[in-house]
Amino acid sequence: MFTRRTLLAGFGVAALGALAFQRSMLDREPVPQRAPGTGRLPNPTVFTHEGKAVKFYDDLIRDKVVAISMTYAQCTATCPATMGNLIRVQDMLGERIGRDVFMYSITLFPEVDTPRVLKQYAEKFGVKPGWTFLTGAPSDIESLRFALGFYDLDPAVDAIRTQHANMIRIGNAAYDRWTMSPGLVRPELIVSTINHVDRSVVHTAHIPATA
Repeated sequence: MFTRRTLLAGFGVAALGALAFQRSMLDREPVPQRAPGTGRLPNPTVFTHEGKAVKFYDDLIRDKVVAISMTYAQCTATCPATMGNLIRVQDMLGERIGRDVFMYSITLFPEVDTPRVLKQYAEKFGVKPGWTFLTGAPSDIESLRFALGFYDLDPAVDAIRTQHANMIRIGNAAYDRWTMSPGLVRPELIVSTINHVDRSVVHTAHIPATA
């Protein structure tokens, strides 16, 4: 049975962390993985925008309510609008972020989006604690992309990585309950979708008062 791993030293803070990141970037053959709702997600080592090495499933997903997006630092098309939407989601969730709900953004271009680049990107948008940006070995990121459902059935379209930046995978890993939301819908709808999978939220119906 897996337990949460102790986070390694920060990238750029300790030489070991930097070396680990460099080694992780060695290309490896991606291993086919199951999608959410059919079993546990992949568990590769990934790196946060703070430079910490973590296990994707053990440290970031297991037993958590999560909202996962894919982005890249050089995106100038729809990413800024999606990021702006997610900033509003972060603000609407308030104290729940980093406590009850965890937000993750995985780069689509790990070969250029290092932890340092992602940190600058997160700071540019005013990201708060509880929202973590992730990079890692290209083959690991590709496996995560497929396992999380960020792909197109048309291989030609799927090969265009920039096409995968406008959706949000939302789930409750404790109950293996997953769904997907467009990134450009109203923030209230994204929060509602998060609440739908979060069993700690009590849903009540509004009953109009009668005369």
